[in-house]
Amino acid sequence: MKKLPLQNPTYRALLLSFAEWLDILGHTERSVYGMPIKLREFFHWLEGEGLHHLEHVNPKHINAYYQHLKTRPNQRKAGGLGNRYLNKHQSALRKLREYQIAHKAASPLRIHLRNEETDMNRRRNVLTQDQARTLFAVTEEDSHHWQRLRLRDRALLTCLYSCGLRRNETVQLETSDVLFERQRIHVRKGKNYKERYVPFNGHALRSMEDYIYEARPQFYNASGTGALFISTKGCRVRGVTVLNDVKRIANATGDRDIIEKDISPHILRHSIATHLLQRGVPIKNIKTFLGHDSLTSTQIYTHLLKEKEHGGL
Repeated sequence: MKKLPLQNPTYRALLLSFAEWLDILGHTERSVYGMPIKLREFFHWLEGEGLHHLEHVNPKHINAYYQHLKTRPNQRKAGGLGNRYLNKHQSALRKLREYQIAHKAASPLRIHLRNEETDMNRRRNVLTQDQARTLFAVTEEDSHHWQRLRLRDRALLTCLYSCGLRRNETVQLETSDVLFERQRIHVRKGKNYKERYVPFNGHALRSMEDYIYEARPQFYNASGTGALFISTKGCRVRGVTVLNDVKRIANATGDRDIIEKDISPHILRHSIATHLLQRGVPIKNIKTFLGHDSLTSTQIYTHLLKEKEHGGL
């Protein structure tokens, strides 16, 4: 879809500006590359519908486009588009709206899409507190045969679950960002380049100390980089490494319920937010903890908790 033709010069210029904006805000390389491709498909569809100005696009057009995506064939394999891919298209449209608002557009896109299957999967995949404890427990002996990687595993879980960091926030951490005396992690490169300080408790403190002072020096080139999480090759870990490590830790538990939840860094973030609500932490505090711009983004966890209380989880 990255080669779909666009006749409208405004759409072509918008794609370039949108990609530059994503890059400036510090989005991952995958997002900077992938989101404009999805918007190219959207703009191509708009041209086919005779819509050459975004201000003429209304929620009915957005829903018609989404129905089109549901029926169009998958270009890489047989069948239609998977739910995850459809959700990425939604994310691209919502990010385009953010771009328009940031650039003072007169009529930003109005988007009322909801992917019920994704919502259901998100509710189903949230860990219980006991399952979260099981993930940490498996890093004692079983998550990897090398101790230094087991300690790195535990520190990763500390950042992703205990501190609720996003995957890219975790990848971008420096050793100097772990403030032991204040029991805080300084997130310098949060979403939209917003900084925040995230607290951690005594258990998390010990996990970070064990990794930084005992395990990390054993990695190749440890003294040659300031990156907190480094690979066996001595460079900053990539996001895909973090994802694979989380899945490896989950598989090491041998717990079928945990494995079937297809745990990702984002699921760990969803889980801690839900658990904080269960413990009675005010939602405004959780908003600050997660680094959300809007309380609306945080309120999804109140719905997750209600689902759980009514037997939905």
